[in-house]
Amino acid sequence: MIGISKLYCGTVEASDVLRYGRKSASLPSHLLQFSEDKKPVVVWNVTRACNLACLHCYAAATAGRAADELSAAEAVDLVRSLTGYGVPVILFSGGEPLLRPDLLGLVEAAVAGGARAVLSTNGLLLDAGTAARLAGIGLSYVGISLDGLEARHDAMRGRPGAFRGALLAVDTALAAGLKVGLRLTLTRSNRGDIDGIFDLMEERGIPRVCFYHLVDTGADPRLAREILSHGETRLAVSRIAERTREMFARGLRPEVLTVDNQADGPFLYIKMKAEGRAAEAEKALELLRLNGGSSSGQGIGCVSWNGDVHPDQFWRSVVLGSVRERPFPAIWNDPANHLLASLRDKRAHLHGRCRDCRYLDVCGGGLRARAASRRGDVWAPDPACYLTDAEIGRREGAPLAAGV
Repeated sequence: MIGISKLYCGTVEASDVLRYGRKSASLPSHLLQFSEDKKPVVVWNVTRACNLACLHCYAAATAGRAADELSAAEAVDLVRSLTGYGVPVILFSGGEPLLRPDLLGLVEAAVAGGARAVLSTNGLLLDAGTAARLAGIGLSYVGISLDGLEARHDAMRGRPGAFRGALLAVDTALAAGLKVGLRLTLTRSNRGDIDGIFDLMEERGIPRVCFYHLVDTGADPRLAREILSHGETRLAVSRIAERTREMFARGLRPEVLTVDNQADGPFLYIKMKAEGRAAEAEKALELLRLNGGSSSGQGIGCVSWNGDVHPDQFWRSVVLGSVRERPFPAIWNDPANHLLASLRDKRAHLHGRCRDCRYLDVCGGGLRARAASRRGDVWAPDPACYLTDAEIGRREGAPLAAGV
């Protein structure tokens, strides 16, 4: 997760992070990504059921609930296990999480246990009563998916009217006093809608947006046609950064983030230096080092509807264990799990451009699920990295000296 507003617009400095001792329990939510203890944020796909059929669904959601979904009692036990372990954030996802009848009780249990509860939803089931109850329980944030403007969003989501339903959910959540943000997965179909999304944020007073880079581990073969080229990615990230800065220049302060491509961090650093903002660029680089880059299997984990534990929400082909058999902390801290140990010491295993890259300490080697899916090699370079050999300090395939 790369904070465009934090890094490119300077809303956060390293001193802000260090003031809290970098412990996840004490950090405010906007600084949580800089924690050093790395208790994982857990994405919990509480149900496989969904009321939409999205092209890019990584969970391969279905119209009905899965037969092996965790029971109400098992779900409560999982919440207690996660909060007892000190997980700072539980992100309730799906499928569509609002299709799970006991969702509000699980959110309430998470908050009571000391975790920040976050909801990721398509918004179509978020009525005023539900929004009010979530606000009363203490939900920290609701992210509403909006994958482009009306035509693109409805096409991606497989239902006419999904766009208008999502916007109604945004208004409903804001009226209830919930912190609200948009979630958009960047594709070739919707990359032209970036400016429109920023316009929409300003028109409706939406304070936050997360632009997700497509992770093509879903089941739909059409996904391959939606992957941005490296050049298209550079243009998209540049435009996101520029629109963010334009809003700041007019006195607005949106929180803007990109997710699932850690190359965005070094790219912003390089961009800021090219713009003559060297001092600001160095401050951004210091924050990127504190963040540490990709943290699958360390700073983020995933639990499926059936209790399977994964290194992150996209890497569903890897099952670390089941909470039906062992508690989450026992799975997460298993000294015999070689993959987890390797993910927490990636430098020794990465090869190619990632191993040689001068920004490895700020990127963390990119997304391993993407490398495994598209290259058949967990430790191969992330194919979505769009930095050039010259930018990473690697010329003609030769290794480079350490440092920036």
